Formats: sequence, C-alpha cells, structure tokens
Amino acid sequence: MKLTTEQIDQLFLFTRQHYVEWYDLQSELVDHLANAIETDWEQNPTISFEAALQNEFKKFGVFGFVDVVEKRRGVLKKKYYKIVCEYFKDFFSFPKIISTIAAILGLFIILKLSVNSRYIFIGIYLLLFVAMFYELYKNHQNRKKRKKSGQKRWLFEEVIHNYGYLAGALSFPFNMMSQVFYQSDDFFIYDYEAMGLSFFLISFGVFLFIIFKIIPSKAESYLLATYPEYKLE
Repeated sequence: MKLTTEQIDQLFLFTRQHYVEWYDLQSELVDHLANAIETDWEQNPTISFEAALQNEFKKFGVFGFVDVVEKRRGVLKKKYYKIVCEYFKDFFSFPKIISTIAAILGLFIILKLSVNSRYIFIGIYLLLFVAMFYELYKNHQNRKKRKKSGQKRWLFEEVIHNYGYLAGALSFPFNMMSQVFYQSDDFFIYDYEAMGLSFFLISFGVFLFIIFKIIPSKAESYLLATYPEYKLE
C-alpha cells in the first residue's frame, strides 16, 4: 500500500503540530514517516494510518522531533560558523589585509595621540553596539513579516538571519568595555594596550560586517546550495 496525497498532507500537518516549523525538516520527517508507515502496512495490512503514525512517532522518544531539530540545527550552525570564519580570514589575507592593517594602525595612532583616547574607544564601541542592535531589530521584524505571510521557512535560512546565539560571543567585548570604563585616564600609556584595543575594535567591526551584511547578501546562494528545491520558491 502507498500513502495517498491526502495522507502525505496529514503528515506535513502532523510535523507542524509537533513544532517542526521548517519546510526542509518537515520534508525529511514526512519522507521518513511515509516509508516507515508503508513498511508497517507490508507487515500488518490491517493497521490504520493513524495507528501506524503514532507507532512510528513513539520511536522518536519522549521529546518527539525535538532531538532531530536540534541535531540538524547544530550541523547547520557549524556550517554557518565555517562560512563566517572563511570570510573573517579573508580580511586578514592578501590583499584585504592591507586595508585591515591600515585601519588598525589608523585607530592606534588616534588613540595614542588623543587626550581622550578612552572615550574615543568607548564611543566607537557603542556605535558598533547600537548598529548591531539596529540590525537585530530589523531582522526580527523581517522574520515576523515572513512568518505571517505563510511562506515556507528553511532552517538554514533562520540560522543565517538569527543572531540571538551570538550573545555569548559578545560577552567578551562587553567585559573589555567594562574594563575600559574603570581604568585610569592613562590607560593607553603602553603601545601594546592601544594596539590591542585597536585590533579588537577593527576585528569586532569586521565580524559584525560579515554577519550582518556579507553573508545575508549571499544567503540565497547558500540556501540554493543547501536546498536544491529552494529555487522553486
């Protein structure tokens, strides 16, 4: 026996009812459940569709599809981090490294020569921080609109456009900023301190530029590479 189109639609609805919101995962789970149910029918033709579905769903354990979702999210996050690292390394490779070094040295000179170097550092950092939260807010609004529109959602697309998990990465610069606030006015007396903070600010700016501008601008190509069926959208 083969599943009907109506039963396939029921399987998609079943995955959505069990908190699988992404079309790519829905498709994989529906394919798995359909094959399993058809196998069950070969062994026991009298079993109903609903009973066979519940039997297969129980095999996923107490948490249902949660583990499947988290495992796939973990795989796609690693893929995303690899992309970020490749772009980041590109800024420290020839020829872009020339511009990167020039920016670091330029900021270093400003910090060393200015009598208000601490406040320049804080000002630039806050500017980057505000820009980051603006992008987060804009992205959140776009995601809400997309969800309301009823368009298909793809897990890797969410990974690319969801920056909430970067909060941990931001704890380090936040701690550095706190240190600056409580340091004495001669904080930049040593060259290596000014150079270190210049490197940190430029690197942080590059990092934000990559995750908020470069990768989102190329999101469609990454989604097409991950999901060939995405082009049908």
